[in-house]
Amino acid sequence: MHAGDIASRLDETLDTEAYADIDASPNGLQVGPADCEVETVAVAVDAAAETAARASEVGADLLVAHHGIVWGSIERVTDSNYRRIAPLIENDIALYVAHLPLDGHQRLGNAAGFADLLDLVNRAPFGAMGGEYIGQRGRLTEATPLSGLADRLDADLDTGGQPVQTLDFGPETVEDVAIVTGSGADWLDEAVDVGADVLVTGEGKQQVYHEAREAGINVVLAGHYATETFGVEALGELLEDWGPETTYIDCPTGL
Repeated sequence: MHAGDIASRLDETLDTEAYADIDASPNGLQVGPADCEVETVAVAVDAAAETAARASEVGADLLVAHHGIVWGSIERVTDSNYRRIAPLIENDIALYVAHLPLDGHQRLGNAAGFADLLDLVNRAPFGAMGGEYIGQRGRLTEATPLSGLADRLDADLDTGGQPVQTLDFGPETVEDVAIVTGSGADWLDEAVDVGADVLVTGEGKQQVYHEAREAGINVVLAGHYATETFGVEALGELLEDWGPETTYIDCPTGL
């Protein structure tokens, strides 16, 4: 398959066009010619110099990442831009990026994968953004102490050795869970509005402490990287079904 064919199929599957006006990252093929032949694909959370180098080591023709290289626009290919782009070009590796579409996809996305991990039922889209959604909410099959939920995530997520943090300002036991992976603290008010007992996200902001305390809701901070491995792993399985050999490159940051 050609990189352009894979990009078109992924664009259609993830409905990247719906997010075009709200995503700072241009989704789709960011580096490489569309007509390059792809036999091996590497998938990773971040399109960084390390993941590009490791993609080259496994002979990848295409790197599929959640966090790409371009945010808005590139004015100069220098410094960090050069360090990330150069190994892709030097090793003839194309780069496909799926940012918000991979957060919000209700079957393949990061939040959906997180909901699968927790075995949530009665699921619905969550995390409204520009008319689209970047998260998911649902209900645990039985009420669980907040500390037990955190312990479960500590055991199941690749947190890079860092503990899962909790802001325990809501019910001692939780059932209704709202999820926005990565940096999702801005959706605290929506979590309150839908009656969630806990907002699960990756990383917090200073103000979320006071906002959660005043609203009486729990927050779980499980790590930006750790909460966003699900989407690229799901795409890796999908791509394997399409024909190319796929490899998941794990590069936890602990953040």
